[in-house]
Amino acid sequence: MIIGLTGVSVRRGGRTILGPLDWAVGPGERWVVLGANGSGKSTLLSIADMSLWPTTGRVEVLGERYGRIDAREHRRRIGLAGSAVEAAFRPDLSAVDLIMTARHAATEPWWHEYSDADRSRARQLAVHLGLGEVMDHAFGTLSAGERRRTSIARALMPEPDLLLLDEPTASLDLGARETLLRDLTGLAGEPTPAAIVLVSHHVEEIPPGFGHGLILREGSVVASGPLGDVLTDEVLSAAYGVAIQVDHRDGRAFARLRA
Repeated sequence: MIIGLTGVSVRRGGRTILGPLDWAVGPGERWVVLGANGSGKSTLLSIADMSLWPTTGRVEVLGERYGRIDAREHRRRIGLAGSAVEAAFRPDLSAVDLIMTARHAATEPWWHEYSDADRSRARQLAVHLGLGEVMDHAFGTLSAGERRRTSIARALMPEPDLLLLDEPTASLDLGARETLLRDLTGLAGEPTPAAIVLVSHHVEEIPPGFGHGLILREGSVVASGPLGDVLTDEVLSAAYGVAIQVDHRDGRAFARLRA
């Protein structure tokens, strides 16, 4: 089991913002978590990243139980990417240096030594994610799409067993979004990481190759399981509180208000 949540809930300010819920992610699975604003998606991701302690329940990630291990060390096996992560990056560092710092779970290269193999892997990841021409440019000068690719390459640097993507296409223009989705489709088909979880607001941003979905509404699970079972008019209408129609073509799903 890659992720195992049992009876997990989170309470803040006297109210429950997530759960109680159960969720299991197995080896080789690629999951998308969908839901409206405030549905608990980011909270769930923080629990899976072992950076948020739940109010109730048991959390097991990569075979270890949260609370019985050093979570800081265990998180080295977890890659996390998204716009919130990028806010911590120093804008004058080059993209390739930021990718390389993930080897030691840092965002600065000052405190650690890096080998030629580390530098080579960082550059290879940059090329693999389409950053070959800008990898030596300062992060702050990159486009939104290039920054997101840097974030994902950085998450892959330590060869994680679990990759968490927090709204990876947020703020990207159409071309950058579609190019990134193409690359995420390729990543989904690779044997590593062992599991990938992608959080999104939009079914259009689910890359082909992702086979499971968890649908949330106000902290509760509306549906969970194979995408074909959860990406339905009924499930998404219940999740978003409006009448939704879902269409499928060319391996992608598209949602709109029901006519």
